[in-house]
Amino acid sequence: MPKPVLGPERRTNPLIWCAAIICTLLTVAVIITGMVVFIGYMVIRPKVPQMGVVSAHLDKFAYDTASVLVVKVSIVIKAQNDNSKAHASFYETSYTLSFHGVKIAYLNADPFDVPSNKSIDLYYPVESSPIPLKPEDGEVAELFLRRGQVVFDIRGNTRTRWKVGILGSVKFWLHLNCQLKFPLNGTTIYPRCSTKSK
Repeated sequence: MPKPVLGPERRTNPLIWCAAIICTLLTVAVIITGMVVFIGYMVIRPKVPQMGVVSAHLDKFAYDTASVLVVKVSIVIKAQNDNSKAHASFYETSYTLSFHGVKIAYLNADPFDVPSNKSIDLYYPVESSPIPLKPEDGEVAELFLRRGQVVFDIRGNTRTRWKVGILGSVKFWLHLNCQLKFPLNGTTIYPRCSTKSK
């Protein structure tokens, strides 16, 4: 039986070897990076900082026969950072206080930092100039006055950024959408309203 004739031995192209080595190194790097990120996450356990309305007080709600509304209210919004190993930065903080769609005030804040496991209270004393209301808005104001309770809306956003160890910087938008129901007897309210509840 004749033996098969073997051709000349082919060598693998050096470019293929280089590509294989580079792919292997990249695969190992991705696996190691994934393990480091996972271990870092398990050790640090990062938490998203939060914003929330912690208290509010209606000092004045006056609506007269000329369909003019005057409001005086105090609102405290808390910025909370529950991370034990990272401080958080808050910026682009802007909220709108409104009554039945009528804007009463803009509640803004300059950029600020909150250390780890700390919180900062933002105080907003709001005193509106006289606001003329449309007839339908005036009817709502009169209805609230008869009921002895006034409802305001506070909506807006803030951005937060915090550095999570070796994981790098993390950014989030925090959206706040609250209804503040004030009794007209001057009682301070403590609404359970925060970006965490979204």
